[in-house]
Amino acid sequence: SQISAGSRTNPGAYSSQGDSGTQFSLGDTRSLDEVISKLIDDEYIPSFCTACYRLGRTGEHFMEFSVPGFIKRYCTPNAILTLAEYLEDYATPKTAKKGWKVIEREIKGLDNFKRVEELQNRLGRIKKGERDMYF
Repeated sequence: SQISAGSRTNPGAYSSQGDSGTQFSLGDTRSLDEVISKLIDDEYIPSFCTACYRLGRTGEHFMEFSVPGFIKRYCTPNAILTLAEYLEDYATPKTAKKGWKVIEREIKGLDNFKRVEELQNRLGRIKKGERDMYF
């Protein structure tokens, strides 16, 4: 359920000093945008969500939400919000266009989510530059 796209494995790879040699070879060398674009093409919603962890919905508390399926009340809306942030800040124009279509489709499918209006409001706020919103 998780992938690590765009990761670097060589020591110092994230520093401004540059590359200090490859530690080992990755099997998937696509950029993050390429991976996100492919997931969108396959009709998945890539999620960068960390809300449960930050709100303490972990361990046994997380399982209380997860086992009966209540966690979906948070996961899909939070995935939509984090994808929107990615689309606004990092995606190529082509990926952004596809991503916003997937978000629109997903919102239409949120029949049981009582806060659709609030979700749409938050998406508008993201488009205006606000960040780090979650349910």
